[in-house]
Amino acid sequence: MKNIEKAFAPACEQYKEFGVDVNAAMERLSRVAISLHCWQGDDVSGFESQENLSGAGIMATGNYPGRARNADELRSDMEKALSLIPGKHRVNLHAIYAETGGRRVDRNELESAHFKRWVEWAKAKGLGLDFNGSFFSHPNAAGGFTLASADDGVRKFWIEHGVCCRNIGEYMGRETGSACVTNIWVPDGSKDTPVDRKAPRERLRESLDKILAKKHDKRFLLDAVESKLFGIGSESYVVGSHEFYMGYALKNNLLLCLDTGHFHPTEAIADKVSSVLMYVDELLLHVSRGVRWDSDHVALLSDELIALAQEIVRGGYLGRTHIALDYFDASINRVAAWVVGCNAALKALLLAMLEPAEKLRRFEQEGDYTARLALLEEIKQLPFGIVWNYYCMKNNVATGMDCLKAIRDYEAAVLNKRK
Repeated sequence: MKNIEKAFAPACEQYKEFGVDVNAAMERLSRVAISLHCWQGDDVSGFESQENLSGAGIMATGNYPGRARNADELRSDMEKALSLIPGKHRVNLHAIYAETGGRRVDRNELESAHFKRWVEWAKAKGLGLDFNGSFFSHPNAAGGFTLASADDGVRKFWIEHGVCCRNIGEYMGRETGSACVTNIWVPDGSKDTPVDRKAPRERLRESLDKILAKKHDKRFLLDAVESKLFGIGSESYVVGSHEFYMGYALKNNLLLCLDTGHFHPTEAIADKVSSVLMYVDELLLHVSRGVRWDSDHVALLSDELIALAQEIVRGGYLGRTHIALDYFDASINRVAAWVVGCNAALKALLLAMLEPAEKLRRFEQEGDYTARLALLEEIKQLPFGIVWNYYCMKNNVATGMDCLKAIRDYEAAVLNKRK
């Protein structure tokens, strides 16, 4: 700790030479809340049954010991993860994490009462909550279509589920005092090339219109829609494409969700941010790491994630962007997966906040691209790691390999005792 404090002052001086106020950047970062996804803690199993998941791309790989088996264990694991992440953050829930007291409640019958314990826990911990409908792993999703199904009964069931989820989302936002981002993603699509691409999209639009017909208070509920390029079982056609949802979000004044694993592997998500935010009021970002296909790997401090953070910070979009994690890796310690991924997102944002943005922008406006390029390369050598470690220390969070030790200790004391 003394070494961190000793190194921090010279680091600040180095940044100051480039016109960067380190303390202001850390204060700015402290106001960013990232939504931690509950499904990393139990491999997207939920509490309905122990049956295998079904749905396009819904698959966790591995069987690392210590998976959370119930809501109390899941909350305990999330608390541990949050204790190793600097700042104050949020928790993101799926509908399949309802607590029904052992009674079977189908998804079109879910109520706010089934999430009361989650809300009480969040309020006690000072956490905001976000929510998602679970349009997968259900007999009514077995055909590969939900809101776009040609079966009226199947479509009606999922419309009712969507309505339930919005009511629950508003309840969460009202109780916590922080607007709940309630997201709609459906796996509807085709493994092989369809003849009719139009009719399913017409049905999806009609279903969404019915789900979103009721007006909720935006102080408590923010509606988002999420696209996808392809997935397992929908390699050739996805009804809810990026173009479909972008048009729908614009027309209906919704949040548009961009998931970093839901586009072509060579497609730059960062480049979409300024374009989309020209027309939609707010954006939902799902931070993941796709490898070849949407395999939802743990987010890392990659060039892609840094570029995404830079675009958000440079454009002044932080106040209009909701950031959530969305991956599930069962091949490693699940608490570590949360911590590594969330800290990577925070590091990327801090790096962007530590840029001499005005100087870079001035060079660009003056057409001095040589100076812009030289400065962008030079700041890569600034002591970012020292600033990050100091930020963690000020937030009473373990740094470096001490963080891993804390996770290993929790694994030995708690996770390894689960069968």
